[in-house]
Amino acid sequence: MPVPRLISKEYAAERRKLIDRNHAMPSPRPGLPENGDTVYLTVVDKDRNAVSFINSLFDAFGSGLVAGETGIVLQNRGALFRLEPKHPNVIAPHKRPFHTLIPGMVLKDGKPFFSFGVMGGDNQPQGHVQVLANLIDFGMDVQQAGESPRFRHANGEVLLESAFDGTVRAGLGQKGHKVSGGIDAWGGYQGILIDPRTGVLMGGSDPRKDGLAIGW
Repeated sequence: MPVPRLISKEYAAERRKLIDRNHAMPSPRPGLPENGDTVYLTVVDKDRNAVSFINSLFDAFGSGLVAGETGIVLQNRGALFRLEPKHPNVIAPHKRPFHTLIPGMVLKDGKPFFSFGVMGGDNQPQGHVQVLANLIDFGMDVQQAGESPRFRHANGEVLLESAFDGTVRAGLGQKGHKVSGGIDAWGGYQGILIDPRTGVLMGGSDPRKDGLAIGW
C-alpha cells in the first residue's frame, strides 16, 4: 500500500476537491458493517511509558482461543488477510490486515502526549478525528473531547447524536444529506493525556460505555 501517498498533503487536497460544501456527495462510498465486539484500553505508568491497546472479536467467539484461565477470547481480525500472492492484503511478515482497528497515540516533541482510542467498527477513524479535533482545534479537555456529541457516516446516511440541535439537522438536509439518528452507533472512547510540562496524567472515559478512568 502506498502509505506515503495516502498521508500526503497532495492526496488530501485531491480528496478535498470532491467535497461540495453546498451539497451532499451524490454517491459516497460507505464503509462495510462489521460483526462482533471490541474493547479498548490505554495505560500510562510512572515512567510515562504508554500503551494503547484494542481487541476485537470480529466474529462470534473470535479466534476460538482463550488466554489461559482468564476467560478472555483472543481476537481473529487476522482472518481478513488474503492468500492470493498478488493481493495487496496478502499475509506476509511485518504486515497488518486491512481493518479499522486503530489504537491511537499522539506524540509531541517525540514523546507520548495523548494515548486514546474510539472503538466501534468503521466509526473508529471517524471518531478518532472528532476526538482529536475537539482536543486540539477546539481546546477541550481530555474528558470533554470524548464526551461531546458525535456524527457518523454509514451506508449513505449521516447519523447525528441526539445532542445536535435542529438547525444542524436542517442545514445538512438542505444540502442533500440523508440525516438520521442512531442507537449505540457512536463507539466508546478512552484516553490519557500527559501534560508535556508537568508530566501530570489526565484521563477521560466515554459515558456511552462501561469504561472508567482510574489512577493508582
